[in-house]
Amino acid sequence: MDDTAALKKTPLHQLHVSLGARMVPFAGYDMPVQYPAGVMKEHLQTRAAAGLFDVSHMGQVIVKAKSGRYEDAALALESLVPVDILGLAEGRQRYGFFTDDNGAILDDLMIAHLDDHLFVVVNAACKDADLAHMQKHIGDRCDITLLDRALIALQGPRSVDVLAELWADVAAMKFMDVRHCRLHDVSCLVSRSGYSGEDGYEISVPSDMAEDIAKRLLEHPDVDPVGLGARDSLRLEAGLCLYGNDIDTTTTPVEAALEWGMQKARKSGGVRAGGFPGATRILSELDNGATRRRVGLKPDGKAPVRGHARLYADAEGKTEIGEVTSGGFGPSVEGPVAMGYVPVSHAAVGTVVFAEVRGKYLAVTVSALPFVTPTYKR
Repeated sequence: MDDTAALKKTPLHQLHVSLGARMVPFAGYDMPVQYPAGVMKEHLQTRAAAGLFDVSHMGQVIVKAKSGRYEDAALALESLVPVDILGLAEGRQRYGFFTDDNGAILDDLMIAHLDDHLFVVVNAACKDADLAHMQKHIGDRCDITLLDRALIALQGPRSVDVLAELWADVAAMKFMDVRHCRLHDVSCLVSRSGYSGEDGYEISVPSDMAEDIAKRLLEHPDVDPVGLGARDSLRLEAGLCLYGNDIDTTTTPVEAALEWGMQKARKSGGVRAGGFPGATRILSELDNGATRRRVGLKPDGKAPVRGHARLYADAEGKTEIGEVTSGGFGPSVEGPVAMGYVPVSHAAVGTVVFAEVRGKYLAVTVSALPFVTPTYKR
């Protein structure tokens, strides 16, 4: 999109500009891709101390049953996702994904149980479609409300100490806990989660107070602003999918190696097995396996292998077997890393395949994910 005037702006837009961010179009928003420090330093800052990310472009949605009962909201949303939401404890959140009738992924999302309702965070590029999807299929049973709030992610090993200076109780939270709190007398919703592979928090803030909260966090010597560039390299090292790259309507959860996101209650033999779009295919793949698999890939040498590079079984490029979906340089790994899809026959760790890069076929080795060890507080 060339016309920046047509791009939406988050509540932190002016702050990004004042900090010297390089702004780029992303999912219909004008977003910071990096700050003057650069992607490499921002990435390493997050791994070593703390980085502050603006993720306000994502959709924050309340799903509340018209009956007022949490159980009814949970069962309604379960009709759209292969996830155990009824069994989700209050004050906890869970990763999930909308699936279509073919068992493919429409979007991935976070789902939290808050009192009598659900708090759902969806991807920016899918926000409108997700809202329409929920309204169409469960709107007769639930009120679907898109919130006008900012969302800030504070990620890294020092994030707990930084945020505890504003609200001491965050230190007691575990990974995927969600709590209401007050930061500078501002009502916020904090989850101990994120998409960097590091311990950290996501903070939902009223839009008109977002800049004040962000500035206060950035005053801490351990916190630097971080843009989309480092966010991408951090999540890639952590083996986390980016919707539209690694998962989409051509991939199923089993192909994407996301079985861990589907709980026993929704699988074959579970108390609420099936009942979601594409259940026949997904349950079959859970029981019998899929024909292809998302895997980690480590290129030989220092040259990164980017998304959409084709993968071959042989060094001559005669037998095409798959595609790289995300790839780049991993600053913490100190080398190139990638993810992609290969047939299960080539998915074992240690298998060598070949990526086409500018007419050459570079050896890449199937590697275990993630490339870095997560530091979540369990």
